[in-house]
Amino acid sequence: MMLQTTPLHKWHGANGARFIEFANWSMPIQYGSGSIEEHRLVRRSAGLFDVSHMGQIMVRGNAAGEFLDRLITSDVSSLEDNQSIYGLLCRQDGGVIDDVFVYKLSGEWLVVVNAANAARDLAWFQTNLPAGGVELTDASPRFAMFALQGPRAIDVMDSLCGSEDTGNVGGVPRFSAVRATIAGAECTIGRTGYTGEDGVEIFAPAEHATAIWEAIFAEAGALDIACGPVGLAARDSLRFEPGFALYGHELTEEISPIQARLKWACNLEKDFIGAEALRLQAEQGVTTRLATVQLVERGVPRQGHTVISGGTEVGYVASGMYAPTIDAYCANVFVASALARIGTELEIEIRGNRKRALVVKRPLYKPAYR
Repeated sequence: MMLQTTPLHKWHGANGARFIEFANWSMPIQYGSGSIEEHRLVRRSAGLFDVSHMGQIMVRGNAAGEFLDRLITSDVSSLEDNQSIYGLLCRQDGGVIDDVFVYKLSGEWLVVVNAANAARDLAWFQTNLPAGGVELTDASPRFAMFALQGPRAIDVMDSLCGSEDTGNVGGVPRFSAVRATIAGAECTIGRTGYTGEDGVEIFAPAEHATAIWEAIFAEAGALDIACGPVGLAARDSLRFEPGFALYGHELTEEISPIQARLKWACNLEKDFIGAEALRLQAEQGVTTRLATVQLVERGVPRQGHTVISGGTEVGYVASGMYAPTIDAYCANVFVASALARIGTELEIEIRGNRKRALVVKRPLYKPAYR
């Protein structure tokens, strides 16, 4: 099967990108400077990510809000126009189908879903569609999606698209959205991100993708702000340090929000698919729970590696990698709940060797916007 490509695929190739297959997409994993330098660039200045592989579902109709509130764990009904919220789609048993971001725009709702789950999420929406009052559209082909992240990201955006009509992007509250023009194209700009840094996510017309992408770099250059393209490898380490979940790792259909420490993203006082199971878990506790460990001995933990305590297998690695900001090898693990306490000593089996690790306080990196 031929891999899907984003509108910027040729640009990436011409600018030194290495590609990997991800969720049936050909995506840049890193550029010439390498993933660690890309990670550090975002932490100190600004980096631009092509995340056009993400899916976008538009929901319209007079029952759209009620429909989304029934499917998504968070307080979707509390949103006002141009606000957004993070939430989860769950099965009846509380297992996670996907994690999503929901934007309430003027007259419609935008649901951003993970690339690997886009078709399944749309089918789930269609399966649970009411008899009337809701219209669904797979809007993914219409959009290019970028993320500009880092402490200088807002400076670039304010200079690029601030106006008397929209005001500066920096004046838009976190988790809000605004319409603005970039390189002659009207875009939706969300004050959101997946790195632990301040910044924006840009929903742009696909046909204007290259012009908008290059305009951002040009503006950064004119302001003498260091800004470069960032691939999936650094995107992973950047999300890992502040403790953001990645579907297929910290979240799956066999993992619940309670186990993944995402109870905060669930309004357990409302009825949504999976609410009853999650209320029971919250009351009774769960047998396994997410924890973060830092290796005491050098080694690279990877997804699926076994976690050991007292010579007995007690869990597994969900995500593991080098965390550049704290200069340590770390992992997110699912272990027996009693072992998830800070200070617990564990071992991780890496290539036949057991490496000592210590449960540490989450997150490894406190988001800069808190």
